[in-house]
Amino acid sequence: MVQQMLAISIKDLLKSIRQRLDRAIAVARAAEAGDVERAVAILLDAEQPLYEATTLLNAASLLNRCAEL
Repeated sequence: MVQQMLAISIKDLLKSIRQRLDRAIAVARAAEAGDVERAVAILLDAEQPLYEATTLLNAASLLNRCAEL
């Protein structure tokens, strides 16, 4: 039961990570279309989704380690 709950939680975290990375990719694509100054400003908007993706990845990793215990 616990293993199943951990697997579901990890899958949910992976889905959230993908969503954040998709947002960051969209921002990067928008940056490619603009001039250099605008591109830098747009890319700064990608910082938050990337930070969130990293935090979610850390959570998934922790849950995975707990599942191994």
